[in-house]
Amino acid sequence: MAKDTTRYVCQSCGGVQLKWTGKCPACGEWNTLVEELVKGSAVGGGTKKANAPRGASGASPITAVQTEALPRIPTRLQELDRVLGGGAVPGGVVLVGGDPGVGKSTLLLQAMASMASRGSRALYVAGEEAASQVAARARRLGVLTDNLLVLPSNDCEEIESAVKAEKPAVMVIDSVQTVRVAGLTSAAGTVSQLREVAGRMVDLAQRGNTATFLVGHVTKDGQLAGPKVLEHLVDAVLSFEGERGAAFRALRVTKNRFGSSTEVGLFEMTPEGMKEVTQPSALFLAERPQRASGSVVGATSEGARSLLVEVQALVGPPGLGTPRRTTTGVDSGRLAMLLAVLARRASCDMGACDVFVNVAGGMRIEEPALDLPVALAIASSYRDRPFPIDTVAFGEVGLAGEVRNVPRANARIAEARAMGFRRVLLPHSSADRLTSDEREGIDVIPIRTLEVALDELL
Repeated sequence: MAKDTTRYVCQSCGGVQLKWTGKCPACGEWNTLVEELVKGSAVGGGTKKANAPRGASGASPITAVQTEALPRIPTRLQELDRVLGGGAVPGGVVLVGGDPGVGKSTLLLQAMASMASRGSRALYVAGEEAASQVAARARRLGVLTDNLLVLPSNDCEEIESAVKAEKPAVMVIDSVQTVRVAGLTSAAGTVSQLREVAGRMVDLAQRGNTATFLVGHVTKDGQLAGPKVLEHLVDAVLSFEGERGAAFRALRVTKNRFGSSTEVGLFEMTPEGMKEVTQPSALFLAERPQRASGSVVGATSEGARSLLVEVQALVGPPGLGTPRRTTTGVDSGRLAMLLAVLARRASCDMGACDVFVNVAGGMRIEEPALDLPVALAIASSYRDRPFPIDTVAFGEVGLAGEVRNVPRANARIAEARAMGFRRVLLPHSSADRLTSDEREGIDVIPIRTLEVALDELL
């Protein structure tokens, strides 16, 4: 019979050591090793094929493998279904992360109630709240239904027993950091607990064919807390984002074994819960100022969806101190590059000026197609000349000042046309690939360099 052993696990990287040291040999972090008691287990616990023929590898040609369409459980929330690839997959595990108060629990409670109201038995495991708190939220959202069960527990064995007894079609564990396995002496949320809990929840979901959502905490840097193995174990990883104080929320997918990993779902936080945003371009441009310098509408792409967003820039007068560079919604590194290109290639030297750039509505854009709108907004504010109000711009700006091609130009133009814009400023190489039908109803202005764009429109 195996004996219990003691080991030390790093809470930063998950490395295991046989004795305690002040500094983790694996990652170099100090004071992160925590003692854990490991229950004894039989040696050689690996599984083997009982009756596998000697010499048979078990491999088969990929052309002989039968493929089947994945069954889905639609949540009836169009934006959530878009991100998931059509709905929740039975037996699949989805990890949902986000800042505190962003609305993770509210969104998942709405989705659970929607599926439960259509006959799917649902189990909501509340590890941070009492059952009465969950019921009060459901009553406020108007999503009460008998098919939605609530289990206030953070004990892994109790959750497993409830799932085996109730056999739910869909389950939410809110949150995975609060659940612990009794056999481990470490506290809930530690690396070893998260690894064990996640592994057992994945196994439970697959054996019971239960679509499972795990709510995860994030660090101050916005990364999912816990070991990276947590993201590798699950089938999909979603990130719920939103600026504090703003109503707009974005649900992004960073991993999805059952669908696209580039989609984004858009929601608005209301007193009645999460409301889907079906026309995001109209929302982002609703309060756009008329004929104000430093305001440019850019066309961006999120997954299969094209959006129009307002890019705002303000160039302050030179001061005596160090000039500030502040961004909201765009990468600060891209801003520094664009300021250098504007100074060198377009005679707009703002080295001593304060520069502020903001994407209105709280949207965060990471693709380089927003380079041209950002550069035009900065130059518009610097020269104090408004950008044409009926024009949309998109394109990547290179270090030589050239405007480079970006994908899905036709979809961006179609969105601009649908929103009533009459002109679009785009890379010359993108314009060459457009058909006559894609140009119809809008004036296409091809641009080769940033300097030409500034001279023509400002």
